[in-house]
Amino acid sequence: MQLAIDSYCYHRFFGEWYDGLQTDPGRRMDVWGFLDCAQALQVQGVSLESCFVDFDAPGVLQRLRKELDARQLQRVWAWGHPNGLRSGTDAAAADDLRRHIAIAAELGAAVMRICAGGRRTRIADWPTHKAGLIALLEPLLPVAEQHGVVMAIENHIDLYADELLDLLQTIHSPWLGVCLDTANNLRMFEHPLEVTKKLAPWVRATHIKDVTTRRGDPRTFGFWPSVPVGQGLVEVPQILDVLRAHHYTGLLAVEIDYLDPAYPDEEQALAQSLDYLRTLL
Repeated sequence: MQLAIDSYCYHRFFGEWYDGLQTDPGRRMDVWGFLDCAQALQVQGVSLESCFVDFDAPGVLQRLRKELDARQLQRVWAWGHPNGLRSGTDAAAADDLRRHIAIAAELGAAVMRICAGGRRTRIADWPTHKAGLIALLEPLLPVAEQHGVVMAIENHIDLYADELLDLLQTIHSPWLGVCLDTANNLRMFEHPLEVTKKLAPWVRATHIKDVTTRRGDPRTFGFWPSVPVGQGLVEVPQILDVLRAHHYTGLLAVEIDYLDPAYPDEEQALAQSLDYLRTLL
């Protein structure tokens, strides 16, 4: 397993923040600045949020591939923030995903994190939810195979572990797997370690995230802020043991979304997270 960071850790610096929870940091970053940060943090890989890359600009993808290769960074291309396939209801999003499979291949990414939906789009009726996702995902499997890119569905506060497992077992393709977010299902009141045990055979990418709690309503996103890995509620050492037992050798990509106000510096939180993970590896 190789240490990595997801560019979403710097979402505020890319110009996106959670209204009412976060503020503008007062400066901006681009993908090239992010790669500089990754190199300074001495990680082996990156997960690149496509929403933060101007991939339609002339020559950007070619330059990005060269930069990643020159810096010897393993990579995951991340598609679908924030709503992905809108829980199986958005055919236009599936067409966009088809395009991004080719982009991932052009960048040399063998794994692509995708979102089936998000907390805003979740459909409570699982049979309907599942049928919609199958209809959109199955036609993409030959495209993924053609380009040699595994689509790894993130548990994105839209799917319970058993639902995601049911979807994977029904489609049953080597070109569809899981991007395991270690904290998101805790926000749905599921035990992260038990979620990992269920999904581990399918894990092809990760978001290594830790969270704590604040006062208020546990059904709200703001109740569960991110903290440096190892300082929250998620049983990260045991989760890594499960991944090892299932021979996972991919990226351990640290992700920070809404950082607890007790930790005002994303850079410091990332450095602490990586130092902690190094002790476990």
